[in-house]
Amino acid sequence: MLSVSSPGSLLSELEAELAPDLAAVERILAERVESDLELVRLTSRYLYRSGGKRIRPMLLLIASHTARGARSRNARAPYYGAMVEIMHTATLVHDDIVDEADTRRGQDSLNSLLGNDLSVLIGDFLYIQSMALAVEQGNPQVVATMCDLTMRMIEGMLLEKARGGTIGLTREEHLRILRLKTAYLFHGCGRMGAMLVEAPPEVEGALGDYCMNLGMAFQVADDLFDFTASAAKVGKPVLSDLKEGHLTLPILHALEREPQAVPLVEDVLESGDLTPDRQKEILALVERQGGIAEARRVAEGFSAAAREALAPVPPSPYRDGLEALAEFVIWRDR
Repeated sequence: MLSVSSPGSLLSELEAELAPDLAAVERILAERVESDLELVRLTSRYLYRSGGKRIRPMLLLIASHTARGARSRNARAPYYGAMVEIMHTATLVHDDIVDEADTRRGQDSLNSLLGNDLSVLIGDFLYIQSMALAVEQGNPQVVATMCDLTMRMIEGMLLEKARGGTIGLTREEHLRILRLKTAYLFHGCGRMGAMLVEAPPEVEGALGDYCMNLGMAFQVADDLFDFTASAAKVGKPVLSDLKEGHLTLPILHALEREPQAVPLVEDVLESGDLTPDRQKEILALVERQGGIAEARRVAEGFSAAAREALAPVPPSPYRDGLEALAEFVIWRDR
């Protein structure tokens, strides 16, 4: 039975509760990245070797348990979990190509090892594998949801490419990018978890809304890591988002309050040159103008909205787990 007295330990508790299904997800991932081509096999295994948090499969699984209101396992659940994880990995591969990123999850990014041409094909291979899994589930609604998620994420990448690295980016545009690129896949995990057990429409909608807000809280918290976490924990240096051409909520808030700092930030965005002195200046700017506190406030607002969205969902230990998870994602340290 889940214990939700300590949100800080919730992730490990959920992993233990869902261990059989999560183990099945890993087996399916291993099977689906197989190919007659050695390059595909080796690169796909490399991508999954670092593991990742598997938060999306876990979210789908616990949403399914919450909607079902029972502890019995559904044999199809791990296939749904693998489906969303493979799609997520495909988007990371393509995202790193667009961003010209050198690292991912603390290891060399695929594009830095293979170049863009091969990496984009590996990303395509993974995406088609995720859609094949969706088709195999025999539910047209799931396939339609996966297609919609793909379009939303591509829209987010296009908007980020067009506006994300420009000094005129607004807070609203930034949050829209986060919603399209990240939160919509969370939203799909909630809805498809409910679809898996044929939950009532109001429960499916509630779980989708919960996961959308959870995804926003999760991503705004990630904005904070660019300022508060060590490179060892998040796998990238402090202020690496800015160096790679991305404005985050703490900086946007600081620039709204201190526009005279715009040239400093603009120069880093354009040149990618983040010297130690510039880093100190920008960190001081964000601290001086309360950028971290503001981002924390926004994350907490999305967390509260996620918990409120669960009102139509029948009480259960799993619903309690989702409420605690909404707290966990904004207070985690990586």
